[in-house]
Amino acid sequence: MRMLLLLLSLLVTPLAAEYRIQTVAQGLHHPWGLVELPSGELLVGERRGRLLRLNTDGSRTLIAGLPKMVSAGQGGLLDLALHPNFAENRWLYFSYSQPGKGGAGTAVARAKLTDTHLSSLEVIFVQQPKTTGSAHFGSRMVFDAQGYLFITTGERYHARDKAQQLDNHLGKILRLHDEGTVPTDNPFINTPHAKPEIWSYGHRNIQGAAIHPPSGELWVHEHGPRGGDEVNIIKAGANYGWPLVTHGREYSGGSIGQGTHLKGMADPIWVWVPSIAPSGMLFYRGELFPHWQGSLLVGALAGQKLVRLTLNGQKIVNEQALLGELNVRIRTLVAAKDGGIYLLTDAANGQLLKLLPATDQ
Repeated sequence: MRMLLLLLSLLVTPLAAEYRIQTVAQGLHHPWGLVELPSGELLVGERRGRLLRLNTDGSRTLIAGLPKMVSAGQGGLLDLALHPNFAENRWLYFSYSQPGKGGAGTAVARAKLTDTHLSSLEVIFVQQPKTTGSAHFGSRMVFDAQGYLFITTGERYHARDKAQQLDNHLGKILRLHDEGTVPTDNPFINTPHAKPEIWSYGHRNIQGAAIHPPSGELWVHEHGPRGGDEVNIIKAGANYGWPLVTHGREYSGGSIGQGTHLKGMADPIWVWVPSIAPSGMLFYRGELFPHWQGSLLVGALAGQKLVRLTLNGQKIVNEQALLGELNVRIRTLVAAKDGGIYLLTDAANGQLLKLLPATDQ
């Protein structure tokens, strides 16, 4: 028994000692979106509809100019993203739950960022239809190397069957040019009655998206119901099955759909049962954690941890749980320019944390 305890201590101690947590900011109200500006300052979006600039001296400034949005349940100010040429054009993108006829829906706008306000606001995407309820808005945004903007949406929970239909934006991934027009090579642009923005469909509620560095492909994860959270590699025009295919069950315990696989539908490359409620993801490419190079990092809300997934090519071969000792809901991950990792915790008194090596390099 003593030998077993010794072996366990040798396994656990290096993991606990390989990182330290720096508290960058506290008192954030359910923060969701985060970007690092070229200046080193940070923009944080609070779900209730506030945009904050965290300055390098530790102060914070409220940024004015956001449009009207619905802040209820899972809705509000959602993701933030910088244009690939932000340093020259100052375009900041943000997704949010937009009110309108029928209820609310995910929308994306862009605006020019100055020191204290947004200007030249343009709404470049509006989810159709708007629906009632306050759940499953998505939403993450990511630019690929060609400058295309991918937007993830949820199926709004009660409208899940619409995820299998192409005449709406619910439960879809959209692909747009940076100004909001539709690329002519989108897969359904010539399909009658289909929304031309659609890149893939059959999704439930995607809250993590990142570009795979070697391949340039879009990877996402999405919430399952009671179990069945997924990691998916996104292919143009593919159907990812929800709600016909899932590894999860109804919250009441009943079955959903027709099993875990159907011909013609894309299978996930990784599944969590029970659910961890994933949110935020990135491929680590920094130098501060050299043995994490190429790993896929995923935050967990219900799971209250950071998950490091080890890859072999495009296969996930191992899972490591980190930061469980913090007992926090991790909403968003952003790679810092210095190789550290920023984390937003989802709470009424949320924090901006930074993951750094335990010792200086």
